[in-house]
Parts: sequence; structure tokens; C-alpha cells
Amino acid sequence: MERSPLVIAVAQPPTVAYDVAANAVAHADTVRAAAARVVVFPELSLTGYQLDAPAITADDPRLAPLVAACGDTGSVALVGAPTWDGAGHAYIATLAVDGAGARVAYRKVHVHESEQRFSSGDGPAVVEVDGWRLGLAICRDIKFPEHDAATADLGMHVYVASVVDHLHEAHLAAERGRRVAADRGVWVAVASFAGSTGGGFDQTAGGSAVWAPGGAVLAQAGPEPGAIARATLRP
Repeated sequence: MERSPLVIAVAQPPTVAYDVAANAVAHADTVRAAAARVVVFPELSLTGYQLDAPAITADDPRLAPLVAACGDTGSVALVGAPTWDGAGHAYIATLAVDGAGARVAYRKVHVHESEQRFSSGDGPAVVEVDGWRLGLAICRDIKFPEHDAATADLGMHVYVASVVDHLHEAHLAAERGRRVAADRGVWVAVASFAGSTGGGFDQTAGGSAVWAPGGAVLAQAGPEPGAIARATLRP
């Protein structure tokens, strides 16, 4: 399939701890404001980085405003949530949301020891949008070259990561994003939490960004909640 240019946005909306309904509305507003085909959100964006937040399923009715916004704009939103598989296993996951609904697209592989409540996902995954293969990662995954290498083996064009970092770790996403862009020759999009969230993250880094293959910055948000950075990727 011949690919057309892809407009991608990385977003860092304000988040209300544990409140999936309120956060879904904020995500919907962000999707409408982003004017992008793909909108990427941070890790656990629907609950905040609250490791004890109840897990949800992809058909949770509270996601309806976000589904509607994606339908109205023709966007695909990649959002963070704690999910469970019906067999009692909880995961830190990325949901892919469009006008038809939501589905679990990826489960975090490199779970941190502080996240012991959650199981590790079973491997890399891609989401295809208009012929673009988006490889998915969640936070700590991007630290490990073997993760982006395995995802590259799936034929990814863009490495998409949803992260949360402390303010004093603001350099990490940029360092890791540039590394993946250089090592794999792909675009990289990282959505990073801004403001305050749970899990001891009183001040998070923000700075969500998109890098071109090779590592040049195409777009970058500041540290403030509510910021959106947008870039057009060309095949």
C-alpha cells in the first residue's frame, strides 16, 4: 500500500487521579484540538499513574466521549490504561481507540519492580493506520534496545512510546527517542506526562516530542499540562 503523509500528535493532557470518565472527556477534547490522524497519550493516561487504579476493559462505557471524538475527527487515539484479560491478569496497556470503539493494542513488556501488580505483556506489537505501521512501547520498554529491535522486525515505520518521567529525568525521553530514531531509521513519537500524577510523580517531565529518522526533532511540547506537539510524517 502506498502511504500518504501521516499527521501525528503527542499530547499531555491534565489528568484527574482515578477518574476514567473525566479523563476520557479531557482526552476527547484533546483529540478534537490536535487535528491529527493519530494522537498519542502518556502511560496510564486514563487513570493517572495510579498503580492501584481499578483495571478497565476496552468496552468500558466511560470511553464513549473519546470514541465519539475519534469518530467525528477520523482520528486514532493511543491511550494508556490498566486493563485485565478476564482471567484475572492485569496489564499496563495501550488502547487503540477510533470511531468504532476501543481495543487493547499492546501490553507493557518491561514492567518495573514497583509495578508488581501487573503482568508482563507477551511481546511487541504494531498498529496499522493508513499503511503506516506504528510500533508500540510503554515507558520502560524504550530503555531496552532489544524491544525496539524486536518491534522493528515487525516492519514498523514509527516507534510510538507512552511514558511518565520525573521532572529531573526530562532528558531521558529525548535521549532514548533519538537513539531509537538513529538505530532503527524510523520516526519516533513519545507522549510524556506533564504536571502531577500518582506513584510518587509529583512533578513530571512533559516535553512530548516527535523525531525524524536519524534523530532530528520535528516537534516538541513544553513541560506544561495540556500541551500538544504535532508533526507530519512523509514516506
